[in-house]
Amino acid sequence: MKNKEPLIFIIVVAFTLLTYWLVEPFAHSQMHKHVESEKFAYADLPAVTKTGVAATGKELVTGAAACTGCHAITKDGLPAAMDAVTAAGTYGVNPPDLSNAGALYDAKFLSDLIKNPAHALKVEHKFDAAKGKMHPMTPFAGAGGEIDQEVADIVAYLQSIAVKPEEVTPKMAFENACGRCHAVGYEKWTQIGEKPAFKFQKESLAFDIKVLEYQESLTKYMGKLPPDLSMYIRSRGEHFISTFIENPQAHLEGTAMPRVGVTAHTAEKVIEYLEDAGDTKRAERTATGKNVMIFIVIFAIFALLWKKQVWRDLH
Repeated sequence: MKNKEPLIFIIVVAFTLLTYWLVEPFAHSQMHKHVESEKFAYADLPAVTKTGVAATGKELVTGAAACTGCHAITKDGLPAAMDAVTAAGTYGVNPPDLSNAGALYDAKFLSDLIKNPAHALKVEHKFDAAKGKMHPMTPFAGAGGEIDQEVADIVAYLQSIAVKPEEVTPKMAFENACGRCHAVGYEKWTQIGEKPAFKFQKESLAFDIKVLEYQESLTKYMGKLPPDLSMYIRSRGEHFISTFIENPQAHLEGTAMPRVGVTAHTAEKVIEYLEDAGDTKRAERTATGKNVMIFIVIFAIFALLWKKQVWRDLH
């Protein structure tokens, strides 16, 4: 009798690969609209043509541009004007600390954001100045000089105080780009920061109340509360999240979620953070998986040799 075991093995492997590489991706493509990445080029935004002067930019940020009236720059000793909950009650969301904005965000995006926030963020459908609906962030109209030069100076200042792009960590990228709107319960991250381990329950409850107050303001601002992202990397996948960060309108036209404006490197760090949050044992599982595969291969070899020895006289 001819040995059919190799043929059976090949058929099982073929069907497994067919399911993994074709059927499952096809199902995902039907569930979610496919959007090609724009490589975080922000081609719709004007190029930066001026070379900025950081020292002049600092004078503008702390003076005529009035950035520090809303934003903290803790790396330069400039605290926030108000706490996160009060800021959300005022603006709808807590304005970000600008300490590392120069490393996290694309220079073209920052430049356009300073001059025209609604356009840079792709939320002009929500904030239409012609209809009296102004974006909470006031556009910079200039301080008396050439506005493009002044904007370049501000961007140069933000880049000068920021960490080097290669020093951006997954946590830093997520908390700055996404963490003021999205919670990550698996990491104990809330929209107002990571929840500490309180000694007394009343302190924990007081923190929860602040989170709820912030979320109430955020819900009014966005139209609905942005989702907890703990499992999004597993339910939606890396490509979906990356392209959604890049251009939310491409996936969901009319959404209130703004374009984030991060660099490709920052987006990779955000994805890495979500991968770690959605699978806290990812690194350990990957290492264990390699050892298991090595064991299976060695075991299969010995099993095959043992089978040949036992069944040698019957074939």
